[in-house]
Amino acid sequence: MSEPLLALLAFTPILLAGVLLVGLHWPARRAMPLVFLVTAAIGYFAWHMSLMRILASTLQGLLVTVSVLWIIFGAIFLLNTLKHSGAIAVIRSAFTTISPDRRVQAIIIAWLFGSFIEGASGFGTPAAIAAPLLVAIGFPALGAVMVGMMIQSTPVSFGAVGTPIVIGVNAGLDKAGLSEQLLANHSSWDVFLQLITSEVAIVHGIVGLLMPLFMTVMMTRFFGAKKSWTEGLSIAPFALFAGLCFTLPYVAAGVFLGPEFPSLIGALVGLIIVVPAARAGFLLPKDSWDFPPQAEWPTHWLGDLKLERDDVEVAAAGTRRLPLWLAWLPYGLIALLLVASRVSADFKALLVSVQFSVTDLLGASGISGSVQPLYLPGGIMVFVALITLVLHRMQGRQLVAAASESWRTLLGAGFVLIFTIPMVRILINSGVNLNDLASMPVMMANVVSDGLGQMYPLFASTIGAMGAFIAGSNTVSNMMLSQFQFNVATQLGLSGALMVALQAVGAAAGNMIAIHNVVAASATVGLLGREGRTLRMTAIPTAYYLLASGVLGMLAFHLIGVSDPLSL
Repeated sequence: MSEPLLALLAFTPILLAGVLLVGLHWPARRAMPLVFLVTAAIGYFAWHMSLMRILASTLQGLLVTVSVLWIIFGAIFLLNTLKHSGAIAVIRSAFTTISPDRRVQAIIIAWLFGSFIEGASGFGTPAAIAAPLLVAIGFPALGAVMVGMMIQSTPVSFGAVGTPIVIGVNAGLDKAGLSEQLLANHSSWDVFLQLITSEVAIVHGIVGLLMPLFMTVMMTRFFGAKKSWTEGLSIAPFALFAGLCFTLPYVAAGVFLGPEFPSLIGALVGLIIVVPAARAGFLLPKDSWDFPPQAEWPTHWLGDLKLERDDVEVAAAGTRRLPLWLAWLPYGLIALLLVASRVSADFKALLVSVQFSVTDLLGASGISGSVQPLYLPGGIMVFVALITLVLHRMQGRQLVAAASESWRTLLGAGFVLIFTIPMVRILINSGVNLNDLASMPVMMANVVSDGLGQMYPLFASTIGAMGAFIAGSNTVSNMMLSQFQFNVATQLGLSGALMVALQAVGAAAGNMIAIHNVVAASATVGLLGREGRTLRMTAIPTAYYLLASGVLGMLAFHLIGVSDPLSL
């Protein structure tokens, strides 16, 4: 069988997922089990992988799934705990009194607060929180969803305390094989992963600088009385200032601390600087922009969400109203404990001492897996949620309710992931077979690199976005395509680290058009059935992000000549 035909077979699982999810509108819970079975069949019949190796890869994928689900549970459990304690309502209400200018409100609530929630929770949570909040303070539902979806860009690569890198890239690359090459070049896996993290942060920091301005011009163009781009541009000095206040600490955290912290630290520093600046009118234009009167809004702008005041939400939580510092304290504790767990050798050793690991699963050489429940961000977030019970003087029933809601959410995500992640591991582990064929991602890389050659970096981030569009997840896109991207770079003699970084950047931007995310955000404001309108709008900033990151990649490869430890 020829290489192009084998590459087409290797691409079939990804193509099938796209056809089922996008073309036929199948739910992921129906599509991904079928995609998994097709992948296993291709591995067995075309690649002649042993049945034991396919089963071992499946078990390895399930171990990775446990890690991902633990992080998801911790993130959602903490968020629901704060909802029941009244903390989220207090944090929301603090934002509504800063400025009457809707552009300022969008920048602070969506860009900065939304990025913080992305850094802490991920998995579409920012849009689910920001969109209802924006509607509650007077935004049209469609505009709130559009702005909420635009959060799903710059902070996403480091969302859920770094999950797309810590889990997605780690599980998406052939760690065992690459580690041997790195050691031979006097480097290590940790150095390589940190290089990827640094390059992701730098590319996002450059491209993401304009995202607050994009939010404002999109609002004024599509939801203003004058349908004007220039009304959004008039706030450019403040928008660029807000962009810098996020991206500078974001890049610094990515380069010096690691993948867990950029979105958290960038957003927190940004909020500390930008909110007082907005109150003082710093760099704000003289005009204050607002939507047209609600009586003039088209019906397709409106959702079914009933406006709720924060004091009503607090009362519904059955608790006293918390002071603002106490509402924020759990997030501060998360940042503190995460930093300590990554920079303190003793603390890290204590946490990683609790782990469940298996090597050579079912006798398949090189296929292993492990779970470190205390070191993973999920363990830290569960710990902070339990502390919050005391800090916020909650009742036990409130914590039980938060856990129950989180568990129900987890079941839906878990069913999809237990097929998606094993499918990815079969693709990656297919290099050991009776036909001596290269693995499926390598086979695809060979054909793609031959076809596009040195122009490929221009499209690398678009490939990542395609994966996120299909899977609805930066993490899953990185799992599916990181090894593919690395192999293309190897075929072209380019930096594998930077190519994987472009994958991660594109997969983050693809979340702006991921159907799963649009549906979830629309549901929070009662706007289901109008996802097409949102996608047509969010396609604009997505196209900007992919083009800009692709051009940066071309410049880095062919003008600057970026390299990585494997090329030493």
